[in-house]
Amino acid sequence: MKKFMLAALLVGSIMTSQAQLRTPAPSPLQTIKQDFGLGSIEIAYSRPAMKGRKIFGDLVPYGNVWRTGANSATTLQFSDEVTIGGVKLAPGKYGLLSIPNKDSWTLIISKQTDVTSPSAYKQEMDVVRVNVPVSKTNDRTENFMIQVDNIKPTQCQIELSWDQVKVALTVDTDIDTRIMQQINTAMQGEKPPYFNAAMYFMDNGKDLNQALSWFEKAATATPTAYWVLHQLANCQAKLGKKAEAKASAQKSKELALAAKNMDYVKLNDKLLAELK
Repeated sequence: MKKFMLAALLVGSIMTSQAQLRTPAPSPLQTIKQDFGLGSIEIAYSRPAMKGRKIFGDLVPYGNVWRTGANSATTLQFSDEVTIGGVKLAPGKYGLLSIPNKDSWTLIISKQTDVTSPSAYKQEMDVVRVNVPVSKTNDRTENFMIQVDNIKPTQCQIELSWDQVKVALTVDTDIDTRIMQQINTAMQGEKPPYFNAAMYFMDNGKDLNQALSWFEKAATATPTAYWVLHQLANCQAKLGKKAEAKASAQKSKELALAAKNMDYVKLNDKLLAELK
């Protein structure tokens, strides 16, 4: 009886040990989060490897719905409203599916966030369908990869790469209206954000004279802020006020030297050279 109990305990111990065994996932999960506009984009997907296999037209058939990864469904989450393919998407979580072909892909944003096989896909749940061209790359991407690149204040691209194939989905966001509303409201407050508002105006092709006025007020409020004076000089240069720009850049350089900030010393030297 004791031998039987000992054997049973031994078997149970082995089974427990086996149940706890962990090995690396063949298609590891990756979650990336990218700040974009006034919000963020979060992507969750699995990364299968080539392992010497032919990928598109074989492992991933042409003309069929693909989960755009492996294992679980690939998802996109937007914290702010975005526009894709001319369609506005409310903040929320969506599924990312695709139909690869040799020269182009159909990229699908779906309300379905759990599609792991073509049979589970329902076209009536599509939110956006976009046809995008295939780009051939010189190097091979071993593990399927999704990344956010070409990031600008109001536009970015979600890039999908595997083997020597790359496709890109353009995402837009309208932030100007809301930022202008913020600026108008903030300017009525006790401490108007003159510097930040001026930078937004200068960087986004708005009224440079208004930006100049705000830079001047910011410089008056913070006379030792060499970074403010440097941007004041940039704005003056853009307006053709060469003498004023030189004076502001020289003063910014002197303050940057005193603060031992050589980056701003170099920036001012470059601007002064351009103003000669």
